[in-house]
Amino acid sequence: MGRVKAKPGPLARRPDNSAFKQQRLPAWSPMLTANTVLPFFYFMALICMLLGVWLLLTVQSTREMKLDYTEAGTCDRCFEMRKNVSNAGEGCSCKAVFSLEKPFKGDVFFYYGLKNFHQNLRRYMDSRDDGQMVGRKTNLKNPSSYCSPFIRDQNGLPIAPCGAVANSIFNDTFTLFHHDSSGKSFKVPLLRRGITWYTDKNVKFRNPKVDNLTLAQVFQGTVKPLYWQRPVYELDQADPTNNGFINDDLIVWMREAAFPNFKKLYGVLYRADEHFTQGLPAGSYSIEINYSILSRGGTVVWLKLGVTRVPLCAFVSCVFLGVF
Repeated sequence: MGRVKAKPGPLARRPDNSAFKQQRLPAWSPMLTANTVLPFFYFMALICMLLGVWLLLTVQSTREMKLDYTEAGTCDRCFEMRKNVSNAGEGCSCKAVFSLEKPFKGDVFFYYGLKNFHQNLRRYMDSRDDGQMVGRKTNLKNPSSYCSPFIRDQNGLPIAPCGAVANSIFNDTFTLFHHDSSGKSFKVPLLRRGITWYTDKNVKFRNPKVDNLTLAQVFQGTVKPLYWQRPVYELDQADPTNNGFINDDLIVWMREAAFPNFKKLYGVLYRADEHFTQGLPAGSYSIEINYSILSRGGTVVWLKLGVTRVPLCAFVSCVFLGVF
């Protein structure tokens, strides 16, 4: 039988006569009084006070040290040389000296930072190809137009990784030494892996499938960004598994900062070394810097002790963070 059409009129669209549709379900409406509301407010205030005390104690246990190496030690000549863009391809090394009056006990984190570098500029943030960075071979040879003008080189070969973000990667390198009271020097070991977000390392950044090819063969037909010294498949010459789009330094840099003054994780103190099991001891230190970047402003070395790995504000810097 066919469906009977409802009669026209004001009752044609009336909901069914059910408790749900007629809003006759049982309900409870609380009566708020001072005796019921005030205890809840006092309880929440106590929780907030305890949380505030914990945060205050955490901040008081945090120690830091920073060193602006823009013109410290012998770095002044490197800074002057980098003011001329034509010298971008020339290497320059320098050395700066500092001391720690008190030991930095616990885990120590080494950061670099930049001042007045606007990674939050919209056109800069868009100048990348996430499809390329996730390992899609079609995007590897045909980068997105968002990467313009860093899509292809003067010979028409595609750039990998393309875009202004990758092209401007911070590539200073640092070697830290501790000098004890007897005059001996010990290289401070830094772990350079495991410094990225899990989602970045395992989801957002992947190399193209290599099958039986080497990484260099996979990237054949592409060229390195304009201001890079090495192609993407040779970023870490000491660790072949840390090359390509899964390189930790590249991943850290590609996560753009929200503010013009920021810092990013460079390494973590390797505490299995017998000289640094308790952290960084007090004493004299020196840092050797391979000054590779273009002129971007001031540079700083930063030491900090804290309970978390949350980075603080920094200038163009290397930064150390640690935990009591």
